Amino acid sequence: MPVRKHKRYSRPRKLYDISTMKEEQGLVSKYGLKNRREVWKADFQIARIRNIAKGLITAEEAKKEEFVTKQKAKGFNVESIADVLGLNKEDWLKRRLQSIVVKKGFAKTLKAARQLINHKHVKIDGKIIDSPSHLTTLEEEKTVSSDLVLIAKKEMSNEEKAFLKQIKSKESEEEKA
Repeated sequence: MPVRKHKRYSRPRKLYDISTMKEEQGLVSKYGLKNRREVWKADFQIARIRNIAKGLITAEEAKKEEFVTKQKAKGFNVESIADVLGLNKEDWLKRRLQSIVVKKGFAKTLKAARQLINHKHVKIDGKIIDSPSHLTTLEEEKTVSSDLVLIAKKEMSNEEKAFLKQIKSKESEEEKA
C-alpha cells in the first residue's frame, strides 16, 4: 500500500502581498535560507505545535507538563502552555542545524554553514547530517561536530609582503616583454 505524503508547508493566502514578501525575504536573508518556502515550512511547524498546545489547555496537568518538557528538549525556551502559544517562526529557525553550526563557530556565515552541511562536513553524534533544516535538539547540539577546521586569517609578515611584491613585479615584466 502506498504511503501518503503529508503536507509540509502552507503558502500564504496572498502569495504576492508586498508586506509579507518583505518580511519573508528579511527572514530568508537573516537565517541564510534557500527560499521563502523554508519560511513557510517553519511557520507551518510552529502552527502545528501551537494547535496541539491549544488542545492541551483544558487537558490534565500531567499531559501539559509532558508536552512542555518535550518542547524544552527540542530547545524552545518555554515554561508553560502560554509560552508555547507565544512561539513564532523565528524560534524554529534558530533551532535549525544551519543556525547551530554558526552559533558553535564552525562557519562564519549562515550561507557557509549551509554549504558545510550540504557537503557532508557536519556530524551529529558521529552521524553525517546533510540537511540544513534539521531541527537540532539540546542533546544533539552538544554533539555537533565538523570535519573541517576554520583557519583564522592572519596578517602577513613584512617578508611575505616583500616576496609577493617581487613575484608581481616579475610577472608584470614578463607580460611587457
